[in-house]
Amino acid sequence: MIALSLAEIAEVVGGQTHDIPDPSVQVTGPVVRDSREVEPGSLFVAFVGERVDGHDFADAVVGAGAVALLASRPVGVPAIVVDDVQSALGALARHVVRRLGATLVALTGSAGKTSTKDLIAQVLSRKAPTVFTPGSFNNEIGLPLTALSATDETRFLVLEMGARGIGHIRYLTDLTPPQIGLVLNVGTAHIGEFGGREQIAQAKGELVEALPEDGAAILNADDPLVRAMASRTKAKVILFGESGEADVRAENVRLTDSGQPAFSLHTPSGCSEVTMRLYGEHHVSNALAAAAVAHELGMSADEIATALSEAGSLSRWRMEVTERPDGVTIVNDAYNANPESMRAALRALAAMGKGRRTWAVLGKMAELGDEALAEHDAVGRLAVRLNVGKLVAVGGREASWLQLGAYNEGSWGEESVHVSDAQAAVDLLRSELRPGDVVLVKASRSVGLESVAQALVEAGTEGEVAAR
Repeated sequence: MIALSLAEIAEVVGGQTHDIPDPSVQVTGPVVRDSREVEPGSLFVAFVGERVDGHDFADAVVGAGAVALLASRPVGVPAIVVDDVQSALGALARHVVRRLGATLVALTGSAGKTSTKDLIAQVLSRKAPTVFTPGSFNNEIGLPLTALSATDETRFLVLEMGARGIGHIRYLTDLTPPQIGLVLNVGTAHIGEFGGREQIAQAKGELVEALPEDGAAILNADDPLVRAMASRTKAKVILFGESGEADVRAENVRLTDSGQPAFSLHTPSGCSEVTMRLYGEHHVSNALAAAAVAHELGMSADEIATALSEAGSLSRWRMEVTERPDGVTIVNDAYNANPESMRAALRALAAMGKGRRTWAVLGKMAELGDEALAEHDAVGRLAVRLNVGKLVAVGGREASWLQLGAYNEGSWGEESVHVSDAQAAVDLLRSELRPGDVVLVKASRSVGLESVAQALVEAGTEGEVAAR
């Protein structure tokens, strides 16, 4: 964080100082909520959770070098006490962002946010110091913590914004007002909470409504609900996509033999060839979104293409590919799942597995409401249409819908199987995998299927899988 004294912070957040001998002492380290992340000069934010109360770590964090706590009650060590810790954290982030000389880029969408954010960060970091959201740290706590990690040297601040209802993104943009706003897509993620795609579009569009007149709204030309958001902003509109009307577009899209996308990148400043290190054709749209941001910030087509071609995955469990010594390929995409990302992952599996035996280990997609049965059934059917060798549906009711969809799609679906839990899936795969197989593992975060992928990776190093 930019250096601020405890007295300044108390004034910004409307707090009272307690047990602080010298209010001029500055916070020079990171602002953190996890006691394990404390460094000398830190400010520790004491949240009260369902299982853990941050105030209980007061002595430990000060002993580890924290200058003070941002807390809701006195704790016997230096603290700034406020009525609402979350609101105070947001106020501090708003203050720091206003003092920064950085360009703030915000993005949202139903799918692909984190992968796109990682691409934007890797491209922009070639131009100037860039700070960006770690992982999916995209809510009312994670976003201000990310903003507070910026320093005087930061020139680009890239923030992922998530939403679970109308007004959520408006709140986040009030904390960190963006200059550039990017909307990727409007899908069915969290549709059970929103009530419909139109409501999702309403929520996501709050981002472009927050942009200043001299800002830029970067919108997906291939998604009608996103493209329609152009009417909701006074900012300049830049379209990306495969549409011929897109300002930043892809032509000659193809996949390499290993399933990595390649395409010709066209921008208003020129064109250049891109071959990505990431897996799956869905990353073309993500890359175009990143390219549109970079173009708006003054990078050339060649600079952008080089950066996209060299960019990797920065966040865990998102199409994370491991080649085992025995020739089995594990694709860990288990961080989260919705119908759009499931379809994209299955298509990527089909492309990667040409000439090889493929496995799709899939689990529940959460928060789909009344659409849950139809969407799980459709994913199971798609696995059959893509000639996935075997579907392993893991879990309860939703997994049974996946398996039934595959079975009802045709004879290939008879290769599908329903197992009760992650361990049962591991046991099945350990006994049946053979060299050359490709395994995709994917489900909503709550299912925890990353344990399956991890177990399979470890099995390969231990030589536990039978060669057949």
